[in-house]
Amino acid sequence: MTKKIAFIGLGNMGSGMAKNLVKNGFSVLAFDLSSDAMAMAKENGCELAESAKQAVERCDAVVTMLPAGKHVKGIYEETVLPNAKSGTLLLDCSTIDVATAKEVGGMAKAQGLLMVDAPVSGGTKAAGDGTLTFMVGGENTAFEQAEKVLSAMGKKIIHAGECGAGQSAKICNNMLLGASMIATCEAFQLAEKLDLDPQVFFDIASNASGQTWSMTSYCPVKGVGPASPADNDFAGGFAAALMVKDLTLAMQGAESVGAKVPMGERAAELYRAYCEQAQENGGLDFSSIIKTL
Repeated sequence: MTKKIAFIGLGNMGSGMAKNLVKNGFSVLAFDLSSDAMAMAKENGCELAESAKQAVERCDAVVTMLPAGKHVKGIYEETVLPNAKSGTLLLDCSTIDVATAKEVGGMAKAQGLLMVDAPVSGGTKAAGDGTLTFMVGGENTAFEQAEKVLSAMGKKIIHAGECGAGQSAKICNNMLLGASMIATCEAFQLAEKLDLDPQVFFDIASNASGQTWSMTSYCPVKGVGPASPADNDFAGGFAAALMVKDLTLAMQGAESVGAKVPMGERAAELYRAYCEQAQENGGLDFSSIIKTL
């Protein structure tokens, strides 16, 4: 049973995830390049490592939560794989391109180590609450071991398939989310211009064929539906810049297999234009794209 976990990457998501590992009885040795992130990890009960190398050497599982594929490949090539002891379980929870996930997973397998790609869904609140959904790619044995660790950070752990399948599931899901959020925003704006009260429209559409998660769980209109970033001037939540990142990964994935995704392409174009329109837009929740309509 995994007891001591190295956690590398303590950003907005990683911080809450590491906290929940501690809360659920794991010993966490944390490392991040940010001193503020390290201070928060200490407050959350983590032990602090002097380096990523030290964290890997002293633990029997490694969780990474990093910005992009190049960061994941770099740290696994330079630090994780050279210093992981035999039997170490590797879990990459970053959202990265499928090709890199498969490449890194193959490198770990060649070294005799079990590894899963396990990107998450749910945002910063779910990370803090321990209610994330994990989409996991990897061999059955790796998944069985990883599930025990992931269950301390999430409420839904789904085995998507072999190495890379977790990333495939994540980019497909977020492409659907991005496109559906734009459609939801359009519908509320049209309803308003047609003099339909937004609450009335919500009550109708949320119980009709137009119902979507973007509407009923994350409504982009202030004061309508459950609490959402729209009620806080779009602060917090899932940043529009991250949606651009995920949609870009989805487009790369589609191109690599010759898939036609016209709605996904248009969503990527609109979110990219929105983030380029004003510097602050990228940091706002992705539902703030309603401001452009």
